[in-house]
Amino acid sequence: MTLKGLDELDRYILHELQEDAKESSSKEIAEAMDVSPSTVRKRIDRLEDKGVITGYHADVDYGKAGYQLHMQIVCTAPIPDREELGRQALDVSGVVSVREIATGEENLLVGVVARDNDDLTRIAGELSALGLAVSDEQLVRGERFTPYRGFVEAGEDALGSRSPNPR
Repeated sequence: MTLKGLDELDRYILHELQEDAKESSSKEIAEAMDVSPSTVRKRIDRLEDKGVITGYHADVDYGKAGYQLHMQIVCTAPIPDREELGRQALDVSGVVSVREIATGEENLLVGVVARDNDDLTRIAGELSALGLAVSDEQLVRGERFTPYRGFVEAGEDALGSRSPNPR
């Protein structure tokens, strides 16, 4: 499924789930889009089955949870092995995210949460043991997210005078 395969309802569902998956109800989405809640639930199931929705995640303030070191470790992986090494990195205790960069050096950004410097050293060592070259460690002070507005902007003309309930 590609963006071309998504209609106005699919895009609106994706936007609302990105906005707040915990509080977005099928009923509210259905009312905003003038469809039935069962239609919304079926669409969500289809988006999950097709791999468009890959999961639901809680945004955690690691500092408040007692983990003062939230780091981004910049790594280099051989291009042919990058995807597999990224998957393996997720198995390292303390790794919370992996982003693959398309080209060049420093092509894996590994999000890490550590209790202290010893814990951070252990994580970096395990990443190195996988075959990743660690080139930098950056302390993450904060992180913010927003839904991709293109999901609803692409369908604004189709929405006409309907204005979905803002959050």
